[in-house]
Amino acid sequence: QVQLVESGGGLVQAGGSLRLSCAASGRTLSGMGWFRQAPGSEREFVATISGTGLTTVYADSVKGRFTISRDNAKNTVYLQMNSLKPEDTAVYYCARRLSGSSSRTTRDYDSWGQGTQVTVSS
Repeated sequence: QVQLVESGGGLVQAGGSLRLSCAASGRTLSGMGWFRQAPGSEREFVATISGTGLTTVYADSVKGRFTISRDNAKNTVYLQMNSLKPEDTAVYYCARRLSGSSSRTTRDYDSWGQGTQVTVSS
């Protein structure tokens, strides 16, 4: 099982940007996904990317503001977050996708990282 480590979270003002990174312990050509979880809420889908990086899917709430990408040579997946809003505040997790479809469901992912906190102030 691959181990994933997220980084890049922090405190930012509304309208600002952050780039999250998810480093894998070994080479993985699996699809990958980003999820987030706010206090008192369920973990929700943010974005997913195919193993080649050619296919991406986004939650409606982040479409046009967030971009998921990957560098397979570095075993790293990124989430560029622009125009951040207070409602984007959450712990962000990356995970490995178990199937080839662009699933938005947590049960279709494994190898969850420990998460990185993103806080957007108004």
